[in-house]
Amino acid sequence: MLTSLPNLLTLSRIAVIPVVVGLFYVPEAWAAYTACSLYAAACITDWFDGYLARAWAQESVIGKFLDPIADKLLVAATLIMLAGFHRLTGLSILPAVVILLREVLVSGLREYLAGLHVGVPVTWLAKWKTTIQMIALGFLIVGDYGPAELPVTIIGTVGLWIAAALTFYTGWDYMRAGLTHMMAEQPAKPGAARSARSAG
Repeated sequence: MLTSLPNLLTLSRIAVIPVVVGLFYVPEAWAAYTACSLYAAACITDWFDGYLARAWAQESVIGKFLDPIADKLLVAATLIMLAGFHRLTGLSILPAVVILLREVLVSGLREYLAGLHVGVPVTWLAKWKTTIQMIALGFLIVGDYGPAELPVTIIGTVGLWIAAALTFYTGWDYMRAGLTHMMAEQPAKPGAARSARSAG
């Protein structure tokens, strides 16, 4: 049911994206910290919606559909805004590209394997990747508005590189598992078998 609390938490992650994006256009420290707080709250709901859905037996098809989409929309929008406002520059753009490409790859892979009724389990390494990525993006959202004594941007950039390395590894791991199913010989369809016999 769309109005269940787990699904509402998922929808809140999507609803907060325009607000976070809009705050990038406000060149004030309070806007950066507000955007970071909203982003952090959205990341927390990513854990709670799945936990509550399982604990309350409220898992639904719409929830399973929206949950990964909400995550990817939030991350993609944040990375694009960071690059657009020059909080990611030079070589630091590369981890953002790796992360975005991996999200597209895994989404396509999941969609293909779903047609074969094959699930793609989330590994512990992928969960660590997500955690490091969330923290890194939070630091980068604050950026130069952070405390002068703390290298906020450097911490966020290093964290993003680490997340990108884990992203590349886990993406290849998922792809390798998917290739096993893609390269497997598919059973012939009954209709095709009958056609072959009649042609012979």
